[in-house]
Amino acid sequence: MNVYIVEVSKRLAARGIEVEIFTRTTSGVLPPRAELAPGVTVRHVNAGPFEGLAKEDLPAQLCAFTHGVLRAEASRAPGYYDLISSHYWLSGQVGWLAKDRWGVPLVHTAHTLAKVKNLQLASGDRAEPLARVIGEEQVVEQADRLVANTPTEARELIDLYEAPIDQVAVVSPGVDLALFSPGERQLSRSRLGLGGYPQRIVAFIGRIQPLKAPDVLVRALAELTTQPETIALIVGGPSGTGLDRPTALIELATALGVADRVRFLPPQTGDRLADVYRAADVVAVPSYNESFGLVALEAQACGTPVVAAAVGGLVTAVRDGVSGVLIDGHDPGDWAKVLGGLLESPAWRAELSAGAVEHARDFSWDSTASRLVEVYSEVMCEHRIRRDQELCRTAW
Repeated sequence: MNVYIVEVSKRLAARGIEVEIFTRTTSGVLPPRAELAPGVTVRHVNAGPFEGLAKEDLPAQLCAFTHGVLRAEASRAPGYYDLISSHYWLSGQVGWLAKDRWGVPLVHTAHTLAKVKNLQLASGDRAEPLARVIGEEQVVEQADRLVANTPTEARELIDLYEAPIDQVAVVSPGVDLALFSPGERQLSRSRLGLGGYPQRIVAFIGRIQPLKAPDVLVRALAELTTQPETIALIVGGPSGTGLDRPTALIELATALGVADRVRFLPPQTGDRLADVYRAADVVAVPSYNESFGLVALEAQACGTPVVAAAVGGLVTAVRDGVSGVLIDGHDPGDWAKVLGGLLESPAWRAELSAGAVEHARDFSWDSTASRLVEVYSEVMCEHRIRRDQELCRTAW
């Protein structure tokens, strides 16, 4: 979501649309305002302690955050903001109040949905609370337009949240095709300190938590008995319910006897992240749910085939049989079979690699921004028409 907001904001600004991003401040040294890029201002709102809060604790800060947002608008001339674009249900709650106060339309992007997550929970994972479900239902009802990342998410909004069909717009996220591009595998491995490792690497990139299912990769690795030289590269850190047992993945690898074949790296960004994708022979995305699956798209842009669970947005992000392989379910045996087949077939990997690069070219942040501008324009036009009609009725 952070990547989405940053990339889209920069491209909206390049089109002459001034953007202000309101976010909770997490450090006492952050200025109240900062320029992210020309035309993009970040406002750091004081809401709760500076240190990071668990997402379960964030709803308690809604009042303080809303106060900061409304106070910033009050310092402007009336009518300064033309539209609110909220991301995630908490921001949607703030946007709902601000839209009524400012008299502007609200466009909301959920990114993840509680009802969907609760239908696809990993074993032992905690369900999203009822408060979030209710909060999402309220935002869906109040938003002037709902932006879905994929047709799958659009159907979920309509079927599970009773969103009006004409209020849902599909806008695919993009990928930075300049940063994420094919490169030399051994050079990337050397830069990551992996030059001395075996030739076959399956990478997992993401938050280490049950929802993302990195344990599926570790279990599949244990079943690849004919390929003892293959390692799993886990890039990320514990998050969400994964913080309940932050060493669970290490303990699992030890119990399965593959601890020496699992390598851990902390979260990576920028060129280092691109090197992770290029260093891998295959990237695994075994999540139980993904609203889109940006990791899968970034990996493919780097020319690395993806093996992913056939859930949510991954069905759109990965073109089955062309840029990667989609697997129904999370059985480690099924994953081991597909991964093993790919690792043993350089020709198949090369074919999928070429398809991956071609598939990724269909997604760009410029295209995302252009489509969002269309949605924003439609919503603002509808809002003006409604406002004019109300003024006419009042005059009569």
